[in-house]
Amino acid sequence: MKGEREKPPPILASSIDHIEKIASLSPKAEKIARWFWPGPLTLIVPKKPNLPEVVTCNLNSVGVRVPNHAVALQLINLSKGLLVGTSANKTGEKPPQTAHEAARQLEEEVDVVLDGGPTTLRVPSTVVDLTKKKPRILREGPVNFKEVPDVLSQK
Repeated sequence: MKGEREKPPPILASSIDHIEKIASLSPKAEKIARWFWPGPLTLIVPKKPNLPEVVTCNLNSVGVRVPNHAVALQLINLSKGLLVGTSANKTGEKPPQTAHEAARQLEEEVDVVLDGGPTTLRVPSTVVDLTKKKPRILREGPVNFKEVPDVLSQK
């Protein structure tokens, strides 16, 4: 549906407990997650063996996030707490702000468009890679780059 894509889609969860079923959260990752979730932060963490490789494009890591949107959380809960998700746009295209824009961009590629209202953030989530010793920001978003190290330094 998205077109050419080199990276796997994130897994959206309704809680940290659900994420821990498919991914390994280090103490550092759990601290960041508890501070920013639900919210616009995707964490790249090691995947657990039970998560199929087709979901992660054969990588040993997975992007995970708990969104801060009532409709999304309700849909995720209806999916037993975990749902493969991604932005509703073609690869390389601007993410839509409304369901109408998403439907227009994706046309016949999707069967259903769920309208949860216009997006409030206007930009994709911040993505932080926590698979190495030092956290690495892969994409700037609503969570400021400098906030992550600040959270980690707190006791």
